[in-house]
Amino acid sequence: MLQNSAQPLSASLPRGANQGVLSAAASGLDRFILGHGGDLDRVFGHAGIDPEQLRHPTLSLALPNYCQVLEEAARQTGCDNFGLRYGQQFTPQALGLLGYVGLCSGTLEEALVNFAEAFPLHQHDTLIALQDQGECYRFDYQVRHAAIGQCRQDAELTLGMALNLVRHALGPHWAPREVHFEHARPADWQAHREAFQAPVHFGQACNSLLIPKRDLAGVAMPGADPMLLMLVKDTLRQLGEAPAQPDLLGRAQAAVRDHLHLGEPNLERIACALQIGEATLQRRLREHGLSFSQLVEQVRQALALRHLREQSLSISELAPLLGYSETSAFSRAFRRWFGVSPRQWRSV
Repeated sequence: MLQNSAQPLSASLPRGANQGVLSAAASGLDRFILGHGGDLDRVFGHAGIDPEQLRHPTLSLALPNYCQVLEEAARQTGCDNFGLRYGQQFTPQALGLLGYVGLCSGTLEEALVNFAEAFPLHQHDTLIALQDQGECYRFDYQVRHAAIGQCRQDAELTLGMALNLVRHALGPHWAPREVHFEHARPADWQAHREAFQAPVHFGQACNSLLIPKRDLAGVAMPGADPMLLMLVKDTLRQLGEAPAQPDLLGRAQAAVRDHLHLGEPNLERIACALQIGEATLQRRLREHGLSFSQLVEQVRQALALRHLREQSLSISELAPLLGYSETSAFSRAFRRWFGVSPRQWRSV
């Protein structure tokens, strides 16, 4: 199993220091949003992404912002299956370096292995694995970031990208044996079955494609190029290497999350938990474009959306878990974040 657990930094990392996701993963996103009637300023503004970054495929986007822009695009365009549709038209070439890792491989089987091995360099805080299941390979994908509460659109997009890599060699009508998604079954779930031409199961442990091994046997990649493959892998490796500094942002997010049940988190308590000075914590957060209060809000928002989506807690039960002494305080904060009350959000 291949797994990556490095923590992300800000969306404005310098070249050669990708710790989020390379912006090639959003190739053509602006055009796709416009094509579905979306407002680019609203979508990108809400997600905190500078559209200019999308013009440079080797720049890094923070993974929470990337997942959020896809969710926001789905909401504002009214296209509930936005990630699925975006993934259907996403060619391996458009994925940049990661796509060419697959395209330049000698065989389709090697392409899947190389794609899975290189993926952690393209995107951090992600489990990616090609599991041997006997008659099939299971291609697993799962975002593992403490501050990300919603990632349905990203999951559907990513499995669509993997599907298109296989179809590049086997043709547009190839279908996996099964498709699994973590999220609950959406209203228009039949569109997923049509897109993958396979049984699709929701509410599963991981996002997965089940790929029969017999479909891969002896299949050569049309554009195999061992020299270019070596160069692309080397470039990805350089971009994916993290700078020599502690993963403070991820640790700070985890510390805030662990302390929320005690009430309103304060700078002194979190700095003590991280065993650093308060001034140092503030300075390091500023390097990522965050204040301490913004960090707390970021964690609260992600947890609130996750629990509201799961519907396992009432609003009054959720408020103290997020560090609010009164339900009304949580409701006011939620309305400020998203423009609706928690009950209204849950009822949509």
